[in-house]
Amino acid sequence: MDSEKVFLSLGSNIGDKEQNLKEANRRISADSRIRIVKVGTPLVTAALEVVDQPDFLNQIILINTDLDPHELLNVLLEIENAMGRVRTRDKGPRLIDIDILAYKSIKMHEKGLHLPHHSLYTRPFIIDLLSELQESDLVSKFSN
Repeated sequence: MDSEKVFLSLGSNIGDKEQNLKEANRRISADSRIRIVKVGTPLVTAALEVVDQPDFLNQIILINTDLDPHELLNVLLEIENAMGRVRTRDKGPRLIDIDILAYKSIKMHEKGLHLPHHSLYTRPFIIDLLSELQESDLVSKFSN
């Protein structure tokens, strides 16, 4: 498989949020099958779905990878687990959350993997973060 353009969303709202994002980036880039192309500026955002929790520090990164979406998801879940993410409640506080926002122009809806990720449409700050990376037209690519 050729190297594909993939957007990831990183978020943290417990512990040292800035350090958590840096460590996630370090671990992502440590995988020889993944190359970080662009790194967005972290943005503080309020929790949207479960609001009784601390604000998030969110960031978008653009990567190139030859991993297929399922392989990439497994790598990202391993990174979350290795960093100490514990899932105590759905959409609850988290040390690190790494989502695949978009993988090329693939549309896929399976248990545990939805491409593009719903946050492209439900989280307004995502558009701001994509604009910084000069990728704000990403949402329109999936509107059909």
